[in-house]
Amino acid sequence: MTVSSATSSSSSTSSTASSSSASTVTTTGTTNSTSIDWDALIEAEVNAKLAAATSITTTITANQAKITAYQSLQTELSTLASGLSSLSTSIINSIATNAFATRSATISSTGDVSASSALNMSVNSGSATGDHTLQITQLATAQKVIGSAQSSTSTALGLAGTFSLGLSGGTSTAISITSGMSMQDVVDTINAQTSTTNVQASIVQVSSGSYQLVLTGTADAADITYSSTSGDDILNKLGVTDTTGAFTDVLQKSQSAEFTLDGIALTRNTNDISDVLSGVTFDLLQPTPSGTSLNISIETDTSQITTALQTFVTNYNAFRDQVIAQSAQNSDGTAASSAVLFGDSTMRDIMTQLQQVLSGTVNGMTMADLGLSFNENNELQLDTGTLSTVLTQNLAGVTKLLSAQTTTSSSQLSVVNTGTSPQSFTLDLTVDSTGTLTGASVGGDSSGFSVVGNTIIGNSGTIYAGMAFSYTGSTSQSITVTSTSGLATQLYQLAQTNSGTSGQLQTMITNLQSRDTDLSSQVSDIQSNAATFKAQLQVQYANYQAAIESANNTLGYLKALLDAASSN
Repeated sequence: MTVSSATSSSSSTSSTASSSSASTVTTTGTTNSTSIDWDALIEAEVNAKLAAATSITTTITANQAKITAYQSLQTELSTLASGLSSLSTSIINSIATNAFATRSATISSTGDVSASSALNMSVNSGSATGDHTLQITQLATAQKVIGSAQSSTSTALGLAGTFSLGLSGGTSTAISITSGMSMQDVVDTINAQTSTTNVQASIVQVSSGSYQLVLTGTADAADITYSSTSGDDILNKLGVTDTTGAFTDVLQKSQSAEFTLDGIALTRNTNDISDVLSGVTFDLLQPTPSGTSLNISIETDTSQITTALQTFVTNYNAFRDQVIAQSAQNSDGTAASSAVLFGDSTMRDIMTQLQQVLSGTVNGMTMADLGLSFNENNELQLDTGTLSTVLTQNLAGVTKLLSAQTTTSSSQLSVVNTGTSPQSFTLDLTVDSTGTLTGASVGGDSSGFSVVGNTIIGNSGTIYAGMAFSYTGSTSQSITVTSTSGLATQLYQLAQTNSGTSGQLQTMITNLQSRDTDLSSQVSDIQSNAATFKAQLQVQYANYQAAIESANNTLGYLKALLDAASSN
């Protein structure tokens, strides 16, 4: 019994164990390798590793937004500087291009003569201003001669010969005609040499079946020269010359232009005259009747100053708008999402510096004297009426208020260009025994300037860049150079410096770009490590999967054994 009891007990235990095992197998069977989302498990663990990279990438994106904003500020400042360049210097000479050097000319008349019909003129920048009186006695003309009537322009003339043609004082060229050539062929042959001879040929149809050859000089005040050198005397046969070689019919004689400027009688061999007043070209159109005159006034073209100031207002407000956009706030006082430079001290400092210059004073004048002010929205605006008045009444004051001024302590050293960053210093000039300028230095340092003939040029990359002088002395000496900066000059320098490659904005951009490079490297490292980790998990979980499959197989086998034992 005992055995039986034991057997019964054992049987009962086995039965319980078998029942328990069967339950376990059933549970495991519902969690086999195919019911586990291995990819989700791996992705979750890898994403945990990549979370740091996501955070860093967010920082990179924020930095890139700042870089774009800084670059926009750079662009606006560069545009501001560009527009101010013509106001930042006021040097007056033949090569000056600033707004103060531009010139305009007005022509009026005294007496019964139309100024616009008698004269055209152009004035270069830097020309001397002033008033002049002009009378035109006669215009320069070219000689024009005509031949006798011919019945056809296309029939062969039957003439063969060579002649020399040109203008007096110029180059003559041999022109050969063959017997098969027509009148038109003769014209074409002459015109083929016009660039050398300065004589043009043409045909005038006088009436039906009547044609005449016309020769015209292309330069005024010079007679046409002709001589037959061999064969038929071609132009004589065409009635252009007589048997002595003289022209038979002169339609227009050659003559020089004769005119009087400010009481000085002058003669020129052209009506386009550019060598009387430096930088001024006269185009004489017709003589002025006796007792009449043309009144010429050459002045500073102040419209260029007005235009430059209007451009400045537009460009300043564009930069200001960028700054305001980067300072935008939400209703709760927090920075707007688009204001990626909110609270940026670099941006704020540049804006403050520009405003400080705008509030400055030069020689007792301010920007308000030009009609510049801020409206209720704090936008810069220009009253062109006020500006027009001050330009008319005090152009010199406006020039000093806006532009750089450079003077020297010696009349032998003249200023050719002040540059956009004028300096004050003592210039030591060295002249050799022959009176030739050989060197220019400041405080013993000769690296700031180069000497070319009698011109002293500030070297690029130095503080003297853009400055230039002309020296007429013949001895070595030290000359004091004194420069002042007007408000436009100061604004130009601020905008140019801060928008340049060595400015504050570029420093911020470079720092952010460098930081992004480092952060991108960190992201790459994290991503590389995550990829390695993923590969490791894939191997590890594959082993788990195999182990589960093996365990399930073992459980199935044990269950079969237990079931078999129980049935016995």
